[in-house]
Amino acid sequence: MDVALFDYGAGNLHSLKKGLEAGGGTVTITPDWDRALSAEALVLPGVGSFGAAVRSLRDREEDVREALEAGLPCLGICLGMQLFFAESEEGEGTGIGLLPGRVRKLKGRRVPQMGWNDVAAEGDTLFRATDPGQGLVAYYANSYVCELTGDPSPIIAWSEYEGERFPAAVRRGRAVGVQFHPEKSSSPGLRLLKNFLEEAAR
Repeated sequence: MDVALFDYGAGNLHSLKKGLEAGGGTVTITPDWDRALSAEALVLPGVGSFGAAVRSLRDREEDVREALEAGLPCLGICLGMQLFFAESEEGEGTGIGLLPGRVRKLKGRRVPQMGWNDVAAEGDTLFRATDPGQGLVAYYANSYVCELTGDPSPIIAWSEYEGERFPAAVRRGRAVGVQFHPEKSSSPGLRLLKNFLEEAAR
C-alpha cells in the first residue's frame, strides 16, 4: 500500500510514519500535492496550525476535495481532520471543505486538552478490534474541535472534555478523520491505523 504522508512543514512525523509502516504501509513523506494525490492512500497529520496548513494547500483545496470525493482513501489526524472543514477559529484561510461546519476552540477552562480521553465509537469499521471490552482510550493534544452543521451522520465517535461533548471521529466515504492521535495511543491506536490501511487496500 503506497501511502503519502503529507508534510505541512511543521512537526515530527516520525512516530506516525512508523505506525503506518507497522500497519503495512509503504510511506512517503511529501510536501507535493501531485505526489500525495497519486498515492493509494493519503494521510493528513496532526502537526502545525490551521493557518499554516491551509497555506500549504497552495490553492489545491478543490483538487484535494475532488480526489477524496472520488474515493481516495484519506485519514486526517487532529489538524488533518480539521482540514476537512472550510474554516477554523484558529487561523485564516480555507480548508478542503469536505464536510459542512467549522472548527472552533474548546470551551473548557484548561485548554489545550493534553492526555488520555475516552472515545465512544459507534460501530464504524475504523474501530474494528480496537475495543478490548472496556472502550477505546486515546491520546489527545488539541485546543480546537470540529462542529458539523446539518446532518450529524458523518460523526462516527464522540469524546467529552470538561463537560463538552465533541466529535472524536468523522467519515465521508473513504475519508475518515480522528481528533486524537492514534500514533500516540498505544496498541489500540496502531490497530486503528492498520484498520484504515486494510480498508484502503480493499
